[in-house]
Amino acid sequence: MTADMIVFIVIALISLGAAVMVVTTRNIFHAVLWMILVFFGIAGLYVLLNAGFFAVAQVIIYIGAIAVLFIFAIMVTRQDVIKSERPFNEDWLMALILVVVFLGGMVWMFSQWRASVTVTGVGVYELEQADMIRKLGSALVDSSGYLIPFEVASVLLIAALIGAVYVAWGRTWQKKKEEK
Repeated sequence: MTADMIVFIVIALISLGAAVMVVTTRNIFHAVLWMILVFFGIAGLYVLLNAGFFAVAQVIIYIGAIAVLFIFAIMVTRQDVIKSERPFNEDWLMALILVVVFLGGMVWMFSQWRASVTVTGVGVYELEQADMIRKLGSALVDSSGYLIPFEVASVLLIAALIGAVYVAWGRTWQKKKEEK
């Protein structure tokens, strides 16, 4: 077993454990913190795959933007968080069955996959990687590529932020009216 395999197993186990904690914890704020650990684990896996761009994007976009937005929304709407006595709802058995079926399908799919990797030299690999990054950059800003989905995602994030501010502002106005 190589050092890369050991690091992969450790990161994967930490990420899987944190993912389980995301869906089983009762406190929504703690669930977001566990989700941040999952995002860091995914970034670590990208680093192991020599996909530095995706690792940095994972940290900046998911941890730096989305997770912080979740924390902001929780803090703004904190009084609406109702603590439940039961961490599971009545559909937990169906969810468990679906997870087992999905996991079985993934195991079967990866067992049937015969990947062939050939390394022809360091120089060729670096050229291919630079060309892939150039193609990715072009796809992100090209209107026929991923520009529209990124813009839609940014509009959705702004709408969520405006909605959170509106909800918080409305509660502030209600409290002021009740005090008068």
